[in-house]
Amino acid sequence: MIKHIFSAALLCISASVFASGGGVHLDKAPIDLTDKASLQNGARMFQNYCLGCHQMQYQRYARTFRDLDIPEDVGMENLMFTGKKVGDHIKNNMATKDAEKWFGAAPPDLTNVARVRGPDWLYTYLRSFYADPSRPFGVNNEVFPLVGMPHVLQELQGTPYKAYETRLVDGESKDVYAGIKTDGKGELTTEEYDRAVADLVNYLEYVGEPSKLEAKALGIKVMVFLLIFFVVAYLLKKEYWKDVH
Repeated sequence: MIKHIFSAALLCISASVFASGGGVHLDKAPIDLTDKASLQNGARMFQNYCLGCHQMQYQRYARTFRDLDIPEDVGMENLMFTGKKVGDHIKNNMATKDAEKWFGAAPPDLTNVARVRGPDWLYTYLRSFYADPSRPFGVNNEVFPLVGMPHVLQELQGTPYKAYETRLVDGESKDVYAGIKTDGKGELTTEEYDRAVADLVNYLEYVGEPSKLEAKALGIKVMVFLLIFFVVAYLLKKEYWKDVH
């Protein structure tokens, strides 16, 4: 746990990540805000791999624990690495001046990153790193070329690299880009890593607008009420009009 926090503190996303252009096909993020297990794992991922540099200064621990059905004592013991009270915002202890000196710019707050970039961008971005010795952190990104950040999830994915295949093009054999693959030395398989990234993005989507969970729950209650009201109104109409005829 401490290793993850320390790694995240040294290897964080720089502010320039939000200035990248597009042009790359974005994979559909499997967002499901009703999947509490996914949201809980996403919260764990954020706390272990992102909080060292990034904050969620508009989200409180208490709100997260309540919305994600995490018992307060469990959340405080396993997910609350900063703050003294459960009502505190999710902030880290990195000084802004130190961050600017180390990384060139203070790492951005991630409370609203899913609303700014969109979940599909985040999902594709976190799965598009590849080894590039010419870059300061030794990696580059297909979605965001020349990104100024390390691959903080590399221990889970393994070392990713650009793969090429020899194919016949216009009668000539050429090396054609065949996507990003890994060395297979990560803690997770490709499928498991994609699922973990999906959970993290799912959590970021929730944090961007926590009221969505309440809105969906309220919407279901309203629909049930309207259905019951319709049945009662219909029966009342029949009872009222039966004597008219």
